[in-house]
Amino acid sequence: MTVSTHILDAVAGGPAAGVSVSLSLRDPGGTWLLAEAGVTDPDGRIRFATETTGGVYRLTFATGLYFANRGMATFYPEVVITFSTVTLDDAAPGHFHVPLLLSPYSYSTYRGS
Repeated sequence: MTVSTHILDAVAGGPAAGVSVSLSLRDPGGTWLLAEAGVTDPDGRIRFATETTGGVYRLTFATGLYFANRGMATFYPEVVITFSTVTLDDAAPGHFHVPLLLSPYSYSTYRGS
């Protein structure tokens, strides 16, 4: 399984390019292990090359730095989205897409396709 994300900046009305994003896996002891890190492309997207297994993962977005680089204050210095790649379906999906709609004082997410 693989993981990707797409960040849209609701204030700018377009993709959030240049945002640092890390993908981490929670081990059985509860410790977070970095799987991969990168930066969103000009379209606000990043697809991690790391092959994931069933488990609990988190994406950490460096939103404070993103807004600071645009001269804007933000309430969220980072956004952390924790999700599970374990499904109740008979067939595990081959990919998880986790979009982020972002503004300086709010954000939303969902399981994408």
